[in-house]
Formats: sequence, C-alpha cells, structure tokens
Amino acid sequence: MTGRNQTVISEFLLLGLPIESEQQNLFYALFLAMYLTTVLGNLLIIVLICLDSQLHTPMYLFLSNLSFSDLCFSSVTMPKLLQNMQSQDPSIPYAGCLAQMYFFLFFGDLESFLLVAMAYDRYVAICFPLHYTTIMSPKLCLSLVVLSWVLTMFHAMLHTLLMARLCFYADNVILHFFCDMSALLKLSCSDTQVNKSVIFITGGLILIIPFLLIILSYARIVTSIFKFPSGGSVHKAFSTCGSHLSVVSLFYGTVIGLYLCPSTSNSTVKEIVMAMMYTVVTPMLNPFIYSLRNRDMKRALGRVFYKKKILFSL
Repeated sequence: MTGRNQTVISEFLLLGLPIESEQQNLFYALFLAMYLTTVLGNLLIIVLICLDSQLHTPMYLFLSNLSFSDLCFSSVTMPKLLQNMQSQDPSIPYAGCLAQMYFFLFFGDLESFLLVAMAYDRYVAICFPLHYTTIMSPKLCLSLVVLSWVLTMFHAMLHTLLMARLCFYADNVILHFFCDMSALLKLSCSDTQVNKSVIFITGGLILIIPFLLIILSYARIVTSIFKFPSGGSVHKAFSTCGSHLSVVSLFYGTVIGLYLCPSTSNSTVKEIVMAMMYTVVTPMLNPFIYSLRNRDMKRALGRVFYKKKILFSL
C-alpha cells in the first residue's frame, strides 16, 4: 500500500519543446502560423463541400470528416503548446490532462479509420467504375462514417479509463508538449503492464489492420491501373491516389514507429519530433494535398466565389 505521507498530484507540468529561450519567439510564430494554416485550410474544405452540391459524393463526405478530424486533432495539442510557450506556468490539471489524452486518441483513431474508408472508395471507383454508385450507396457511406466515430469513441475511452485507475505521486513533469499516453505511463507509480498490453493489442487493431487494408486496396488499384488502355487514365488515377498515399505514409509511418515499434535508443527529442510530424505537420498538409491537386475542389472554390460575387453585386 502507498504510504500516507505521499500526496496524489492534482496537476502535471508539460515540459514542452527542447527549444533555447532566445529561439522561443521564432518557434512560437512558426507554430502559430502552422496552426492557423491548419484551421483555415481544413475549414475551407469543409465549407466548400457543404456549399457545393456537386461535391456531395462519398469521397467528399469522407474528406469533410477527415478535415474536421484534422482540425480537431491539431486543436487538442496546439493551443496549449502555444499558451505554454508564452506563459511561465506550463501546468495542466489532472482532469484536463486525461481529457486531452482522450480527444487526442479519439481524433487520431478517427483519422485512421477515415483513411481506410477513403482507400476503399478509391478502390471501388477505379476497379469497379460501372458499379460505383451501387456499391458506394449513401447508406454504406453513412454507416462507414458512423462506425468510425463509434469505434474511436470506445477505443479512446478504454485507454482513458485505464489511465485514470493509475496512481501518480511526486513526479508530475511530463517530458512532452502534450499529455502523451506513453509519457504518462512513465510517471505512474502503479503497475502499468495492463495498459501497455492493451496499447499493443488495440494498436494492432486500430493502426496495423487499417494500414494493411489501405496497402491492399492500393495494390489492387495499381494492378487495375496498368490494364487501362489510355495513358491519360493512368495519369489521372496515379494523381488521385498519390495524394492519398502521401498522407497515409506520413501519418502511419510516424505513429507506428513511435508507438508500436518503440526503441530503447529513442531519445525524448526524437519522440517529440516524430509526434510533431503527425500532430502538427500532417493536419496542416492535408488541405494542400487534397485541394491544390484536386480539380473538383478548385472548380468548387470558383463556383462558390462566383455565387458570392453575384450576391454582392445584387
């Protein structure tokens, strides 16, 4: 049993990023610009998809949910990071830390499932174009989205409840810029074997299986692409799928390397840099990858601005 003289901590201290004090303002401006870009870019995609009826298709239903997930995923960690960089008080309440961990897992897992749904959508569109509307029915698309939200909710809640049962005494300094699950486990005075086992098992279900499904979908897509007689069709298919694969590689590569393939040689700085890649960089790049290389999005943007221009002139 724990001694009576030990006090349960009520807050944690986020150590933040390993940045020199003279570089603090520079990195603050950089991260603020990246966060604003993430918010505005993903909001633009969501608004365009909502306003333009021609984008009310399965692919853009998944994309709008992905943009919302990216926006929230980045908002879970970035505002607190920016606040701590300008504040002398990097504390976060115990309940706030658990809440941050819950929503971090929730929106991170949601992105994983949505990427699978988007890969399946592209697989059906390219391999079975004549049956696309029949297979990707509104009912199926809505079911995939709802299932993604429900599964991620329960998965995030499972890890949060397991974390809440642990005891934390004395050491409350988190060597990270957010309440990362692995960083919290290192501070716990309780037996964390159950938590680690659940992370490994559910991590395989939430990350490895979706990743393999995406790879399988694109392997089938590539096989079908080379059967196309038209070079233009091949180029269009590769252009559409290439953007998706770049997002998948960046997101899954860093997450799997960090959580499912941990190394004793991984330093805290290396872990923080890898975490920055999928929490900050990926959500910021997604709007550019999916919109700047997408003709439908560009045309939708032109139509929306054209309608607004007419309304203003009237």
